[in-house]
Amino acid sequence: MKTVKQKSLIVKITTILILIFSLNTSCNKKQKEQSNKNTSSQIEKPVNKRIYGYHKDSVNIVKNVVKKNQNLSDILLSYNVSLQKINEIATISKPIFDVRKFATNKEYEVICSKDSSKQAKCFIYHPNPVDYIVYKFDNDELTVSEEHFPVSRIEKTSSGTINSSLYNTLIDEGNSPKLATKLSDIYAWQIDFFGIQKGDKYKIIFDELYVNDEFIGVGDIKAAYFDHMNTPHYAFRYEQDSNIEYFDETGNSLRKAFLKAPLSYRRVSSKFSHSRLHPILKRRMPHLGVDYAAPKGTPIYAIGDGKIIKANYAGAAGNYVKIKHNSVYTTGYMHLWKFEKGIKPGAKVKQGQLIGYVGSTGRSTGPHLDFRIWKNGQAVDPLSLKPPSSKPIDDSHKIDYFNKIEFFKRELNQIF
Repeated sequence: MKTVKQKSLIVKITTILILIFSLNTSCNKKQKEQSNKNTSSQIEKPVNKRIYGYHKDSVNIVKNVVKKNQNLSDILLSYNVSLQKINEIATISKPIFDVRKFATNKEYEVICSKDSSKQAKCFIYHPNPVDYIVYKFDNDELTVSEEHFPVSRIEKTSSGTINSSLYNTLIDEGNSPKLATKLSDIYAWQIDFFGIQKGDKYKIIFDELYVNDEFIGVGDIKAAYFDHMNTPHYAFRYEQDSNIEYFDETGNSLRKAFLKAPLSYRRVSSKFSHSRLHPILKRRMPHLGVDYAAPKGTPIYAIGDGKIIKANYAGAAGNYVKIKHNSVYTTGYMHLWKFEKGIKPGAKVKQGQLIGYVGSTGRSTGPHLDFRIWKNGQAVDPLSLKPPSSKPIDDSHKIDYFNKIEFFKRELNQIF
């Protein structure tokens, strides 16, 4: 039998053991909580605090747009960049981007120090939503680079029935106006979109482009179907021989080729320019065509099928022929000596058909042809315009092509 003294000792020992156990449990719990906290902090997504290589907390970032007639000097001088440095920037930039091409309302950013001097360290110019030019000139080091934002492509579909115009119908369906331009360009040789009928229908599979989740434009049209006056017209995008064109359901190209030049010429005496020194007026003004020097009387030919919309004397342009080839392309032929018989407004011409002869009528210093091309109403450089191809799907590509268009046909058929 235990004595009172022994019982007292047992109670004391038990109490001590309980205290030790409690302290152990508490310490383990705290260690576990601390461990959980540490693990949690390790798996937290890191916050990106850098912009164009600079830590956001260490610099000031000024965002703005280029004002009318504003240039690089106007912008950087206000951020304590010397004229000498600005000239160096302009010189080293030329192979990458000519700073003289800064355009009104284009976005830019200036990264400068946080101290009272507000010294610029870096300048970023955005010529478009995807590309940007980075000029770094801090620490006596000057670098210029062209960078690009990643572009996301999201496939979309659209369909509708024409009530007034293709443009209005596409807008009513929530599409970008650029989609109408792209579609009319694809079908330029099959459909005159100025003459489409109420009740015509369309279906389109295309990409929309996004940068940083912001819509920046319409990407490729992958496939399309247009019912014009109850006649179906398919269009499928396909790359053949490193060229991307659109073909129909039988593998024929939707485009017709242009002649490379409308005459046999000696030389190009004047190129396309927005600021050419006029040889007669002696002042700078746009010359939105190409001058082909050739002897008087050299035959001039239509570069493609079309309808004559002008054939008359037109002041400075002299004897002038203008041909509408489709809803996208129009060509002009100026300073003609005389017109060929039957060349008059409303007449239809074929590719390679004689329309007139080289002369020097109007405001001209000698016999030549001033040749012009308009695409969607805008003058384009005839020498840089990539002529459309009329080559059908080659035999070596046919199996691949027809397999691919079957997929798009099924997808088009599912659009309502």
